Amino acid sequence: MTIGDAMSNAYDVAYQRSIEDPEGFWADAAQEIDWITPWDKVLDDSNPPFYRWFVGAECNTCYNALDRHADGGRGDQAALIYDSPVTGDTKRTYTYSELRYEVALFAGVLRAQGVEKGDRVIIYMPMVAEAVIAMLACARLGAVHSVVFGGFASNELAVRIDDAKPKVIVSATCGIEVNRVIEYMPLLNGAIDMATHKPEKCVILARPQAEVAMKDGRDVDWGGAMATAEPAECVIVAATDPLYILYTSGTTGQPKGVVRDNGGHMVALKWSMKNIYDVDPGEAYWAASDVGWVVGHSYIAYAPLLHGCTTIVYEGKPVGTPDAGAFWRVISEHNVSCMFTAPTAFRAIKREDPNGALLAEYDMSGLKSLFLAGERLDPDTLHWAEDKLKVPVIDHWWQTETGWAIASNCLGLHAFDIRPGSPTKAAPGWDVQVLDDNGQPVPAGDIGAIVVKLPLPPSALPTLYQRQDLFREKYLDQFPGYYCTADAGMIDADGYISIMARTDDIINVAGHRLSTGGMEEVLAEHVDVAECAVIGVDDQLKGQLPVGFLVLNAGTTKAGDDIVDEAVQMVRDRIGPVAAFKQAIVVERLPKTRSGKILRGTMQAIADNKEWKMPATIDDPVILDEIDAALQTLGYSDARS
Repeated sequence: MTIGDAMSNAYDVAYQRSIEDPEGFWADAAQEIDWITPWDKVLDDSNPPFYRWFVGAECNTCYNALDRHADGGRGDQAALIYDSPVTGDTKRTYTYSELRYEVALFAGVLRAQGVEKGDRVIIYMPMVAEAVIAMLACARLGAVHSVVFGGFASNELAVRIDDAKPKVIVSATCGIEVNRVIEYMPLLNGAIDMATHKPEKCVILARPQAEVAMKDGRDVDWGGAMATAEPAECVIVAATDPLYILYTSGTTGQPKGVVRDNGGHMVALKWSMKNIYDVDPGEAYWAASDVGWVVGHSYIAYAPLLHGCTTIVYEGKPVGTPDAGAFWRVISEHNVSCMFTAPTAFRAIKREDPNGALLAEYDMSGLKSLFLAGERLDPDTLHWAEDKLKVPVIDHWWQTETGWAIASNCLGLHAFDIRPGSPTKAAPGWDVQVLDDNGQPVPAGDIGAIVVKLPLPPSALPTLYQRQDLFREKYLDQFPGYYCTADAGMIDADGYISIMARTDDIINVAGHRLSTGGMEEVLAEHVDVAECAVIGVDDQLKGQLPVGFLVLNAGTTKAGDDIVDEAVQMVRDRIGPVAAFKQAIVVERLPKTRSGKILRGTMQAIADNKEWKMPATIDDPVILDEIDAALQTLGYSDARS
């Protein structure tokens, strides 16, 4: 079928053109961005597999996010709302004009500390408005920011300092986790002591919850510096210049710094706001994430502002700040049109308030859609959210490396039927395929390695920071001509994609390749199960055997052993005896990263009594002791020694 043929919907038209004529497609999308100098070439494919978008163009990301709106009629519109239940319901709204002024002033602070175009700045901050202000100030100067999740351990921060070699670090005296104050300065000082590279200056935001002594000659007080700073204008950068570096988990020893450029990043994110999320300028968009993760970069700090929306910086949790109605309050109070968060957040809400009783306290009429990503969305959580919110609940799939959705139900183009377990179809620009271990396409409906044919669309990583060799090794060498997502799954005959597991989570039971994600999907349907995980453990006879972990709903009265028996039977009924699913155990909680990803790999290493390293991103290390104890009751972990 050619582009001119009759097609069924706007998605089909957009997708086909994006694959057949990517330069024309993205050149049209780029008209939504203000360029200082137009590009010489939309796509430079002269040095595969290193492709570059909008070569020769000049621009400034901060200008597109703030100045053009402040000067173009949105100066008095809310640009950023800071909402912090952990500090006594602190709230502050910045209009586009006010946010531009604050950002320009902090860019002046950085410039006064010697920061220039191309310099790196590490931002080690809690979820406060100043974190986004610091990111945008770097973009204003053409400096390259690298945000490190506030509260990361000193050794992990030190690794990032030595790799990025920042001229300046921006931090705060503390972060707040529900009702616990986490002092950052001991962690920051420890990291700088460990690191070979020493930053010239540290700009510190003083928070009343923790007072610290500044280091003379190194530390600069945020407030004092802002009081005397001169606002900085936007610096011209190349579209192919880096905007930021974001380190992915597991970087110790071999840092994996994902690079995002300025031009392609703006084009793709601006395009996604309407075409994927169906959000219009002026509406409030809320990504309940953290600026330390890619979601916080793409959909707190940049995309909503590029699109002229109101973005929300939320310093709180889905439960406990103060209760499981926290998200509903924010949506109601700030008239959120579209929300984006992780499935794990909704599982936590569902566990605490399974009947959704707290929803009745809030006006949710402004909410048009909920998007979920970051963990596999089980059908039970999907149906619960649909039933309670009465809006489309969209599962979409993407990665730190891609910067925006690889697959989604693109509501701004065409709303497809929602199929539980699938993030729908590949988003325009992404030529997604499924290959076997030999690099050959598999039949529709068969599980294989999910890959994307090169070139990747704008905003996807062009390389890893100072590590083109590692970029090739991690993403390109296994399937030449393709980007390897390290996810396993399938594409059905209708083009619907299903992400079954990370490639490492496909287990081999007596020669049968089985998805732990498929087993989790069944377990999650049990009426008493709030959350679950399945791992494969070593077995001398069958190679691997699945073991399930079940977190139960609050208020469940049925005995745990009975629930386990029922859950095991459900898997055997739905997947069959071939799964050899015979063991599961009830636990209080699952080990997760702070972004909500379940640490299945670490759990598997514990079960197999193999060496493992404490994940830098773990939410609470104590949980691993609980998992270890649970595994021992099943005869795994240390019990094997």
